[in-house]
Amino acid sequence: MTLTAKDFMEALKSSEASRDASPVASLFAPDAELSNLSMSKSGEDGAREFWRIYLEQFESIQSDFSQVIEADGNFALQWTSEGELKDGKSVKYRGVSLVQTEEGKVVKFDAYYDTTPFKS
Repeated sequence: MTLTAKDFMEALKSSEASRDASPVASLFAPDAELSNLSMSKSGEDGAREFWRIYLEQFESIQSDFSQVIEADGNFALQWTSEGELKDGKSVKYRGVSLVQTEEGKVVKFDAYYDTTPFKS
């Protein structure tokens, strides 16, 4: 089974819409490594926690993907996310996620994004 960028984007959109980390977290391998500018996690439990923490900071959030580059089980996603933080502040930020897969599961996920909208 191959995990595609489309599969990942659909799972993330499902998690964002439902506020449930399970759809996107289920794509990660038992030894997966995840990181962004504020945290690093590993393993299946780490993937669930990573995405739970991500979702909990928002009242609502929606990611739109503007560019996808995919080759040999790896993909890069350029995106813009827009929504509302838990404190009611509107937020719009953009970034890039780099995803490496093996045997149909994500083994490495790195996200780089503009943190300015999150600063008071």
